[in-house]
Amino acid sequence: MSTLLHVDSSPLGAASITRRLTAEYVQSWTQAHPDGEVIRRDLAQIAIPALNGEWVQAIHTSPDAQTAAQRELLQLSDTFIAELEKADEWVFGVPMHNFTVAASFRLWLDQVLRAGKTFSYASGSPAGLLKNKKAHFFTASGGVYSAGSPAAAMDFVEPYLRAVFGFIGITDVTFHTAGGAAAVATGKIDRHVFLEPHLQVIRNEFQPA
Repeated sequence: MSTLLHVDSSPLGAASITRRLTAEYVQSWTQAHPDGEVIRRDLAQIAIPALNGEWVQAIHTSPDAQTAAQRELLQLSDTFIAELEKADEWVFGVPMHNFTVAASFRLWLDQVLRAGKTFSYASGSPAGLLKNKKAHFFTASGGVYSAGSPAAAMDFVEPYLRAVFGFIGITDVTFHTAGGAAAVATGKIDRHVFLEPHLQVIRNEFQPA
């Protein structure tokens, strides 16, 4: 049975572009995998703590020596990592905020990037420990930052995500970006009109060859 991990991070709820795109992907995936399982994680609905000294000390303490307080401190991180490990595919909704990923997604990444769990330096050089996974990223931005555009150099979302996920072993990645979403927010373009070509691209991915 195939398993899909669905992670959203936009704080905009029903108004979110990335949430609409990931929802379409999950719907199409579910139709293609009627016996599959979807794990859902909404990062905007939980309080993910920023890393502190106690957390860092806990991850550098061997499991058999950790205190009950340290194990509790790492419980959220352990849960997030277990979800990544269980799923065969991952789909992420990641809006661009201030030229990089949303704050909730960055906090989530801090919890899942752990030596000995998702990467290792055991051989003397970094090696990703999560293998044979597929990651799909749906991003949205108010402006247009695609390759060749005047503002392309200000896109720190896709390069960052490629580097971070590559570091933990994920190289099978796809990106779908809905640039220019500010036109929807300001009423210059109808939301349905803006979304439809992006939704159609997703639907086409699941059409028989």
